Amino acid sequence: MRRTLPRGDRRGMAERRRCLAGWLLRAAGVPLAALPQPALLALARTAARLTRPLQRRRARIAATNLALCLPGMDPQARDRLCRETLDQAAIGLFEMLRAWYAPPARLAPLYTVEGREHLLAAQREGRGTILLTAHFTTLEMAVRLAAELMDLPLTAMRRPHNDPCLEAEIDRCRRLRCGPTLDKRDVRGLLAALARNETVIYAADQDFTFQHAFVPFFGVPAATLTTTARIAARSRAVVLPYWCHRDARGIYRVRIDPPWEGWPSGHAEADAARYMAAIEREARAHLPQYLWVHRRFKTRPPGEPPLYPPKRRKRQPPA
Repeated sequence: MRRTLPRGDRRGMAERRRCLAGWLLRAAGVPLAALPQPALLALARTAARLTRPLQRRRARIAATNLALCLPGMDPQARDRLCRETLDQAAIGLFEMLRAWYAPPARLAPLYTVEGREHLLAAQREGRGTILLTAHFTTLEMAVRLAAELMDLPLTAMRRPHNDPCLEAEIDRCRRLRCGPTLDKRDVRGLLAALARNETVIYAADQDFTFQHAFVPFFGVPAATLTTTARIAARSRAVVLPYWCHRDARGIYRVRIDPPWEGWPSGHAEADAARYMAAIEREARAHLPQYLWVHRRFKTRPPGEPPLYPPKRRKRQPPA
């Protein structure tokens, strides 16, 4: 006869199985982070191609975004770009492990920096600093490298992982390697960090259903957060555009631009449009490395039909 565990015991066993995920992440991450860069990139590409059948939904999202944003591109070239985008998204996952687990000595030969003087000048002013960036597939490495450039801890805005055990391990790594983290909706915590003259890295280019304006991104109306410029104005923080891209040799090219003149301007929609225009320029220069698998145009202007198929609902575990 099959033994049935009480509900409380089943829930406890499920919780322990989930918490194995954090241990497994560390067990895989430490050796992978120690790989030479060419080996890591080659392994990521191989993993991407082996798992291509499991990426159909992400491939459809990327294809939809690229068709919207690059309508004049030859369809065959766009298909190749879509496949390369999926490879780059996989590389980004492997780069996360390096960002979380690699010691500083392992990263030192893997990046160059342009514009560090703007960061040093902002720190000398004794004001909070916002490193304003975007969701390229190199984002997690960009956060880690920003922390390597600074003498003080870096505060990063992040979206918590749905699995609490994975989130605990990821947050532990980020705090160890970079500094404190804040939930992406924690505006009060962000303002407090800037009031303490801290440096915060912030990417606000994903789809937002609240406090947004529709501004052009590759000519397509994109729901974009309008509070970013308001936070900068309210905190009197120095805002430095911050970019990180990987070149053909696997070297990360970090660039810190000077503050945009007249930004924030006091006009929320115009400020959001300027931010998205800057991201578009960077994305056009590094097309495969932008996170095209994100449903950037999920929120539509009133009356416009949806662009993406609905997500499948996950089955809820027994109570």
